[in-house]
Formats: sequence, C-alpha cells, structure tokens
Amino acid sequence: MRKQRQDASYSRRQLIQATGVAGLAGIAGCSGDTSQGQSPTIAILAPGSFQNALANGLRPAVDIPVQIEAHGSATVARMIAAGQRDPDIVTVADVALFENPLSPSWYSVFASNSLVLIYNPESDSGQRIATAGAESWYEPLADEAVNLGRTDPDQDPLGYRTLFMIELASRYYDDASNLADQILQENQLYPETALLSQFETGSIDAAIAYRNMAVERGYEYIELPDQINLSNPQYVDGWYATTSYTLPSGQQIQGGLISYGSTIRHMSDAAVAVFDGHTTGNYLTDHGFVLREQFPAYTGDIPQPIRRITEDQSDDTRSQLTRSTTVQPPDITGITVLI
Repeated sequence: MRKQRQDASYSRRQLIQATGVAGLAGIAGCSGDTSQGQSPTIAILAPGSFQNALANGLRPAVDIPVQIEAHGSATVARMIAAGQRDPDIVTVADVALFENPLSPSWYSVFASNSLVLIYNPESDSGQRIATAGAESWYEPLADEAVNLGRTDPDQDPLGYRTLFMIELASRYYDDASNLADQILQENQLYPETALLSQFETGSIDAAIAYRNMAVERGYEYIELPDQINLSNPQYVDGWYATTSYTLPSGQQIQGGLISYGSTIRHMSDAAVAVFDGHTTGNYLTDHGFVLREQFPAYTGDIPQPIRRITEDQSDDTRSQLTRSTTVQPPDITGITVLI
C-alpha cells in the first residue's frame, strides 16, 4: 500500500533533515524575501481543480509560505512556455502537457481522478438528474431540460476529457448516440476556476466536473460508470484511447487515465519540502483525489533531493528511479505572480 506521513507539516529543522541541505536563507529560485531569515515563499502554478485542495489542504500542512495561482492546465502550460510565469513548482492535470510544450527533465505522477456529474438537488432539473441516475443521466441533458456547465477544452484537460466522456457514453449506452450533438453547446463553457462559482450561484443546474471538486465541497453528484469516467486502468487500451482532441497548438491529446503530474522548476530545500507535502500528503485523500498503489511514480532524470524523499516508499516505486531517462528542460524565463 502507498505510504503516507502521519503528519504532513514541516518545521524548519525537519526541512533541513529531509533534504540534507543546511540553511534556508538565500536559496536561488524561490520567490520570497529571505532577508529577515524567514522561509522563502514557494510559488505553485496549478490546475483549477487543485486550487481548493492546495489552499485549504496543503497550505496549512506545511510550515513554509505557499503562494498559489490556478488556471486550466493547458493555460498553465502555455503561460510557462511563453515566459509569462516562472513558478517554483508546476502541477498539471494531464501529464501529456509535460511531454509538450513544457518538457521538464523530470516529473512525478501522484494523483488521479474521475469524471462526475454534479447537480443541484433542490432544482427541478437536479431532481430529474437524480432520478435518472448513472444509467440514464444523459436523458435530461439531451432534452435541454438542464442548464449544463462545462469547461473549455482549449484551456484545460477537464474540458477535453468531458468531450471524451460524452463520446464514450454515446457508444456505451444502448439507447444513446451522437450525445455530443444533443448535449453540447458553446454557451456552456466556463473557465475551470469559475465553473463551480457558476454552479453555486445557480447560473447553471449541473456541471461535468472532477470527483474531487464534488467531494471537497459536499455537492450531490452522479458517479459515472468506469467505462466513461476515465478512472479505470482496465479501459485505457482499446477504449479510452480511442478518443482524442487537438489543442489550438496542434498537439493531439489522446484519451486515457486522468493523471496529475508535478515538477520543481527551481530546486531548493524549501521547494523540495513543499513538493513532498504536495505529492504525498494526506490532504489528497481528504479532498477526494484518487490515489493508486504505485503513486507517486517518477519519470525523467530525478534530482538527488527528490531521491532522498522517496526513501519511505516501496522498493517497487523506488526502482523506477533507476530507470529514469533524461529530457531536455525548457529554456523559460518569467516571473511568478499571484492573481
């Protein structure tokens, strides 16, 4: 089973012991001011689906200031590639975005998720969805009885994964076909960071979201079948992988398991400690993310400080470090800001 720390918080002394680096002041690559001997602020650029978990799960659990900025992952990748942001840690909701355009020298795959349909049980539309359940949730959406919200596939993986799910549902259900034509409309699109606010204010009756977004806020939701929710490894080859979407950049994204990846762009003892808490902390389960036995799994040329923090993982997981390959890191400059 995947091992987790009993306490995800880190004191300054624990931080030094964990990384083998003496001292925190004057660390290159961090965005905070250490002139008064304070811990540097570690900037994280992350997906909108991680915003709540980072702010209310990770931030209180680490004894280091954390600055969080969230966007759709495709937007995150474009901002970094264009030099508009230069965070200490970057996390994306689809590791395909690490292959292109970011191409970091290494990264960790540390969490998964599943697609669900959240709904307002107090609305007539929500009650129709609840009655339809997992077997026929699409019927109220197809007859336009529900004001649905979803995210933009050009901006984030949740958006293009929604398209994958709808396509798979059209094949999976016996009485459903061409659900995209029946359900999807341009006026349903919202930024990932704004989707749930639209739901909470009643502007939309339902939304296709990640499971963690529903769990951490206590929303009512339909748990979609594994055949369409992109969470079951059994259905990757020959099923999930038969779907695809082409981003405006020309990159083609193939359907597959939902996989969150993270890497450190500016290595420091503070960044390593925050990264460790981010990718292995108990808050991930608390906020509804799907964890697998092999997580965290590493790809690339793993830095020595990251190797040190894997010592409490299983031999099978650690053995991945010996099979690492080197990928050229991007030449990116910019600044880290919080908006």
